[in-house]
Amino acid sequence: MSLERARARLAGSLSGEVHSGEPMSRHTTYRVGGPAALWVVADTIADLSLATDVLLEEDVSYTVVGKGSNLLVADAGYDGAVLVLGRDFKHHEIADGTLRAGAGTILAFLVQQTFHEGVAGMTWGVGIPGTLGGALAMNAGTREGWIGQIVESVTLFVPGSGLSLVKGAAIEWGYRTSGLVRRGIIVEGVLRVTEGDPLRIRAEMERNLRARKASQPLGLPSAGSVFVNPEGDSAGRLIEAAGCKGMRLGGAAVSTVHANFIVNDGGATAADIAGLIRKLQMTVRDTHGVELRPEIRFLGTF
Repeated sequence: MSLERARARLAGSLSGEVHSGEPMSRHTTYRVGGPAALWVVADTIADLSLATDVLLEEDVSYTVVGKGSNLLVADAGYDGAVLVLGRDFKHHEIADGTLRAGAGTILAFLVQQTFHEGVAGMTWGVGIPGTLGGALAMNAGTREGWIGQIVESVTLFVPGSGLSLVKGAAIEWGYRTSGLVRRGIIVEGVLRVTEGDPLRIRAEMERNLRARKASQPLGLPSAGSVFVNPEGDSAGRLIEAAGCKGMRLGGAAVSTVHANFIVNDGGATAADIAGLIRKLQMTVRDTHGVELRPEIRFLGTF
């Protein structure tokens, strides 16, 4: 593996920035995480093609990161490249009953834009952090609706091959999963939307936001839900019933608002958060006989 050679080859060739040792605490909603060995912003498809080719040739592992809203990076960092979708992946267009947007577009921005243009179908996304690409990758949503229900198509970039269009009906949508990441890098999505009454859209948005504020610790750094809900049950209920609500490890704490959230209560390290995750898994397994599966991604060595 030659990180330095990869950096040198990409630095003078890409439109976006390329540098070493980028602190990932700047790029995760947990506000923790050590440096990425290589930080690469791909502004165009050509950038993305070149970056993946070079990283493969230099035997450098890489991962694609959006806004870091579902990510825990180790305190020692990540000994590979973090790829970020830049300029050309932040477009959007609403026309003919569809919303076409780049994977790097912030989901909250799209929710607001559809409201301003009198378009219904995106209110499920109120209060959900991250990018469109992240939402597609994990089939983001609520119990009432999720993004997979309105996907017309997704465009992927397949390293070494090129662009590939996948129809929404051909995607393996599931609870907090889509199967898209295994098939390539998500670069664009087309969603089905409809004209709507702005007053009704606003009322639904406000209702959803109130519900989130009442049930989630939005004021503290977190990565959203930590565990996938077991079939027919709630991870938060299991954690609370096991007496873990408010449990702490260093600067990490199980939220007293929602037990399926671990918050950075001030000065937490990634090790604190990971340790608390393991402690919750063991306690719930011992108490209920249920193995909780993390929903968040881990990057680096824990």
